[in-house]
Amino acid sequence: QVHLVESGGGSVQAGGSLRLSCAASEWTYSSKCLGWFRQATGKEREAVATILTADDSKYYADPVTGRFTISRDSAKKTVYLQMNNLKPEDTAMYYCAARIPSYACFSGSSWYPYWGQGTQVTVSS
Repeated sequence: QVHLVESGGGSVQAGGSLRLSCAASEWTYSSKCLGWFRQATGKEREAVATILTADDSKYYADPVTGRFTISRDSAKKTVYLQMNNLKPEDTAMYYCAARIPSYACFSGSSWYPYWGQGTQVTVSS
């Protein structure tokens, strides 16, 4: 069982920045797929960004490309989501997800067996 704990959400004005963190209880395996998803009120959960630790390959959803950056710190067992130039449409609950071990990453939520509790991001215009 892998436990994930997110932090860093909050309220910000459009154009601002936030950095989300997700601390994992398990980091033993050499390759993991780690992802950030979001779910806005009344909408389905969608992938925002993923990272495969074996080769640091990354995926970004089109709406966030160029604005968000996913990264990881193995020493801290933590994956980050740096969000810049935030827009009101980025308002959502953000979830960290993991598949450990894994040698591939996909954007579908069903790929990930482990989820954090979520952290709210609210962007005002």
